Amino acid sequence: MRSFVLLRILIIFLGMVAAVMLIPLALAVVNGEGSMVLAIGIPAGIVIAAALPAFFSFRKDRPRFRPRDGFLLVFLTWILMSLLGTMPFFFSGHGLSFTDAFFESACGFATTGATTITNVEALPKSLLLWRSMSHWIGGMGIVLLTVALMPLLGVGSFQLVKAEAPGTDKERITPRITDTAKLLWICYCVLTAVLAILFRLGGMDWLDAICHSFTTMASGGISTKNAGLSWYNSAFIDIVSIVFMLLAGLNFNLYYRLLRGKFKDVINNTEGRAYLLIFIIAAALVTITLVPVYGSVGSALRYGAFQTASVLSTTGSVITDYTLWPAVTQGILFCLMFVGGCSASTAGGIKVIRHVVLWKQTGNELRRILYPQGVFGIQLNKKVGRKDVVYGVAGFVFLYAAVVAFTTLAGAVSGLDIFSAFSTAVAVLCNIGTGFGAIGPGRNFSLFPDYLKWVYSFAMIAGRLELWTVLVLFTPEYWRR
Repeated sequence: MRSFVLLRILIIFLGMVAAVMLIPLALAVVNGEGSMVLAIGIPAGIVIAAALPAFFSFRKDRPRFRPRDGFLLVFLTWILMSLLGTMPFFFSGHGLSFTDAFFESACGFATTGATTITNVEALPKSLLLWRSMSHWIGGMGIVLLTVALMPLLGVGSFQLVKAEAPGTDKERITPRITDTAKLLWICYCVLTAVLAILFRLGGMDWLDAICHSFTTMASGGISTKNAGLSWYNSAFIDIVSIVFMLLAGLNFNLYYRLLRGKFKDVINNTEGRAYLLIFIIAAALVTITLVPVYGSVGSALRYGAFQTASVLSTTGSVITDYTLWPAVTQGILFCLMFVGGCSASTAGGIKVIRHVVLWKQTGNELRRILYPQGVFGIQLNKKVGRKDVVYGVAGFVFLYAAVVAFTTLAGAVSGLDIFSAFSTAVAVLCNIGTGFGAIGPGRNFSLFPDYLKWVYSFAMIAGRLELWTVLVLFTPEYWRR
């Protein structure tokens, strides 16, 4: 009975994704893209037909499931919706193998700016839209969307959000988790709409503006152009992108507090302040090192701030070949790859809050050497933090390092040099998508062996779900009654 309940909920989740696919399907019909009508319409129609009975069955009863089932449900959702998203790529008629098609789909839902496609501009417009929409859906999370639209899941919904949403702690900003999910999605949609309008004012056509707003707010970083945002060569577009990449990397709960006039909560937010401070310091250092390269502070600030915001927010957008920059500049960007955005944001990575916790705990350990009998704690948001948060963060960082090591080894086995293997492992696990060496600017994942693409696909999904949600399923304790 429990398995049947999970299956019904899983089908509903996939039905939500299939319903979104109707938008690029409509574009394919309008543009007369016959192959894409079939590539999108058939899988979407099959899933919707299966989801409708499951949806209406919930109106008769409200089944419950155990909190631990949320981990399995979320993991299966991301795997199966990646498989569903594979179909438009695989059947598009553009020569993508099933492995490459799944990789593209996993990149989308994991909001990783990686690709195996060498000529993006040759793709049909409907496929470009679906490619960008998969990033946008994955940015806030399909589970969070479903919880927002379906209070039918009852008490189990908070467990699903905890399993899917990133960060060290998940809080309810409203008494009901469904209301919280709705507010977060409203903020997400409003910011995306504003960004699309600004991109349109900057010279993009509506399709490009919408696609780039989807991927920028999702911290995805892919583009409808082979050259990315550099194709437009627009300072206005670059500046707008910097602002919204940073906004996407902030904790979305802060936007709700701003709307409610709780400015003190926003100002006292430890993670938000640290995130902006890291950006300001890193952007300043990068700009200083680039002044001799570009010959002016303005150009150095434009390119330096863009790449700093792109890496920090794990967006992965590129407007210049930063591997030609001075070694110290590349070193700063490389270090930022290990930081990530804020918790409860669309950004990936380790997350700023974990770095803050470890930094504060390091200070405590240094003080403990001087004062062995002292009692020291950490403060977050002007409040005393729980001691178990430190243990959780330490365990997570160790696990992250272990997965990076395994993924690096997998890349090295394929023949990558050790630096490229390490940079790629960090780029996929942190959902950045671009890095150094074999995946530097102008390069992609098309030449990697198929087995490595599957490893990287799993790493992207695991990184998007914060590792715990995925790896807990591989422990014997999880499957014990």
